[in-house]
Amino acid sequence: MSDVIETIVAELSSKDTSGFSGTAKFVITGEGSVMMDAEGVRAGDDEADVTLSADLDVFRAIFEGDMNPTMAFMSGKLKIDGSMGKAMALASVLS
Repeated sequence: MSDVIETIVAELSSKDTSGFSGTAKFVITGEGSVMMDAEGVRAGDDEADVTLSADLDVFRAIFEGDMNPTMAFMSGKLKIDGSMGKAMALASVLS
């Protein structure tokens, strides 16, 4: 597992994700992917209810609260595949 993926796993693990039910996949361009579900956060590339794809800078800005996930999506910096309902629930957990 790359250092970048390990860092993302640690960052997501430190957040209170109890408000999100389902499975989410974060695809970091050029690095790999991270899964988040009821079991926790881990590196992986499994099927998910919602998949978010962006480069590392975008995810880092979202996780640090410097970028609103909805605005990142609307400006084309963040791509979403799957359940938009789950994506909206996830956005509220990450912000």
